[in-house]
Amino acid sequence: MLCARECPDWCITIDSHKESLPAETEGGRERSHNVLDRFDIDFSLCMYCGICIEVCPFDALFWAPDFAYAEGDIRNLLHDKERLGTFMDTVPDSALPAAEDGP
Repeated sequence: MLCARECPDWCITIDSHKESLPAETEGGRERSHNVLDRFDIDFSLCMYCGICIEVCPFDALFWAPDFAYAEGDIRNLLHDKERLGTFMDTVPDSALPAAEDGP
């Protein structure tokens, strides 16, 4: 949730809840993990500073080369995680060389 905390415009909203997994071994303790309920970006508030992209430890946020999210009405600039996922088709392949397998 670094992106939401570091955003100077507060245009990113994240909601999640914790779920517990049973212990894998007898006598072990339950493990918990976060489950993402909501991830929204309000592009009408965004100033395109790129701070969210820089702080994301998962490289989940990135700039795309086009403006596929553009809308004619400012009220339609709130994009949820499903809508944001549709933009994956517009992301170009990485310019970095492919990782080589180890020996």
